[in-house]
Amino acid sequence: MLVIAGTVSIDPEKREAAVAAALEMMRETLKEAGCISYTFSGDLSDPGGFRIFEEWESQDALDAHFKTPHMAKFQAEMGGFGVRGMDVKRYEVASVGPIGG
Repeated sequence: MLVIAGTVSIDPEKREAAVAAALEMMRETLKEAGCISYTFSGDLSDPGGFRIFEEWESQDALDAHFKTPHMAKFQAEMGGFGVRGMDVKRYEVASVGPIGG
């Protein structure tokens, strides 16, 4: 399994448009084969901050995601949100289990 996680910082005045685009992106991405989870969430202390968390079954599924029309649309929209910073990383997960005992 792959995990994509990180943060994006945008112009806070563009937040409403960014939320609308992120919601559409989430809805469409969750329909994709190999997508386990896909979430944008707002940073409670930073009106321009968002967190990204994705889980994918495989690199092939992630590669296919990057070629979708909704990804192309979202990337084009991102240019209008005044992106101030982005730190997103890819993790390969060897095992998953509950926290504790």
